[in-house]
Amino acid sequence: MGCVFGKEASERRRKEEVKVERAEEGKGEVKNDGNGKEGGEEEKRRRARGERMRSSKPNPRLSNPPNHVHGEQVAAGWPSWLSKVAGEAINGLTPRRADTFEKLDKIGQGTYSNVYKARDTLTGKIVALKKVRFDNLEPESVKFMAREILILRRLDHPNVLKLEGLVTSRMSCSLYLVFEYMEHDLAGLATSPTIKFTESQVKCYMHQLFSGLEHCHNRHVLHRDIKGSNLLIDNEGILRIADFGLASFFDPNHKHPMTSRVVTLWYRPPELLLGATDYGVGVDLWSAGCILAELLAGKPIMPGRTEVEQLHKIFKLCGSPSEEYWKKSKLPHATIFKPQQSYKRCIAETFKDFPSSSMPLIETLLAIDPAERQTATAALHSEFFTTRPYACEPSSLPKYPPSKEMDARLRDEEARRLRAARKVNVDGVKKSRPRDRGGRGIPVPDANAELQANIDRWRLITHANAKSKSEKFPPPHQDGTLGYPLGSSQHMDPAFDPPDVPFSSTNFSQTKANIQTWSGPLVEPSVGAPKRKKNMARDGHIHSKSSKKDSNR
Repeated sequence: MGCVFGKEASERRRKEEVKVERAEEGKGEVKNDGNGKEGGEEEKRRRARGERMRSSKPNPRLSNPPNHVHGEQVAAGWPSWLSKVAGEAINGLTPRRADTFEKLDKIGQGTYSNVYKARDTLTGKIVALKKVRFDNLEPESVKFMAREILILRRLDHPNVLKLEGLVTSRMSCSLYLVFEYMEHDLAGLATSPTIKFTESQVKCYMHQLFSGLEHCHNRHVLHRDIKGSNLLIDNEGILRIADFGLASFFDPNHKHPMTSRVVTLWYRPPELLLGATDYGVGVDLWSAGCILAELLAGKPIMPGRTEVEQLHKIFKLCGSPSEEYWKKSKLPHATIFKPQQSYKRCIAETFKDFPSSSMPLIETLLAIDPAERQTATAALHSEFFTTRPYACEPSSLPKYPPSKEMDARLRDEEARRLRAARKVNVDGVKKSRPRDRGGRGIPVPDANAELQANIDRWRLITHANAKSKSEKFPPPHQDGTLGYPLGSSQHMDPAFDPPDVPFSSTNFSQTKANIQTWSGPLVEPSVGAPKRKKNMARDGHIHSKSSKKDSNR
């Protein structure tokens, strides 16, 4: 009986739905041809469709309703886990197959990504593939990765590296971002012993940097990691801002807390070192000011090794914050890092050899109070760019051999090995204790970047203890924009590297795996930091505690 009643009720509902749909279409009156049969054009169309009248609402019993975005994306080739969590980021895109690219070399390595030089086998074009690290089983980790894609898709400017495509596979949890290949980065060129920029060349690069930042800030995007190795340059002299892995959207009218654990140490503004979670475009402008002074000076201007030392260098150069600043800012670490000694601002004296037109801009960008740094637009209209010599055209810049920060580090490593070899030849074979024979650490580069062993050790420490202090960038889920409160213990291990997508090439070198491509340290040396051994102080070799422990095992 229940089934019969159910059928009758279902039939009544179906007839009611038919009447409602006809009424909406202006066919509300039911016509009769005298034999009790319905007539009219609408009935003919209905019968032609085989009596298949549908409600305007989707049927909840269908697992994949018509025009369902998730279903369309999966059908297009996107992994289901990616579409469910990051559907907005990949909407309208079609994934490229991994076997349509041939990996050629590894050209970069960061905290959450590796970068490869590759050839598009369909077009023959040389591209850069950025492999992003994430855990596809953790939705928040996927959202963190997807934010970079969303940001890149929002930006479209000649001085911002454009996302050209995505490579993924349903059989793998790897994801590659496809970019135009750029032959140089600013750090690689600036550290080359054979390259010295002229004033007009510095203006050319800086004008392009501020133009790219202006575009980002106008579209409410903070880069949060401006440094030389993230400023790529092609053979035509065009500079493009790259690596938006730490970038974030911001709304100047509705501010939300963001993590202070961003920006590489040498380019990190004082408010972030003091724990600020409410900040804006000033963080990128401070970094740009450090870059400008670095290009004019020929070396980094504030190469601190720890957060404390970095703040000390900032206060010695830019002056101690005023009492009014301390009261107004109410920064979390103010009581800890507030200097006992008062320092006078001495930028003009320190950089007295710089072009006079550059000083007002540097003074503005390196202001302790971020509100005084103004904007990228204001920087573009500053005296620095409106006085002679003007910025040269990018096409007039010299054609340099390919040079990236990784190349500079390899060059330094080779020079150190040659010096060590010459010293051994002169002094004879040096004696070493048995426990030290197997654990020679890689010498620390002149940029004071940390050893890979220490970085790996710190990854293990911070994974086990979320409260550990470190200089490395925040785990993905500690950014306030992702839903977890600042300081949350929820995080992803940065060392996690998902299984690789099968590429067509076997011609792939791993010789540069241990070389890092950041400028300045990312790890707190106070715990597990390299210490200078007495019997090795002469030749500058530094070993980490972790390296010594590994050699004893």
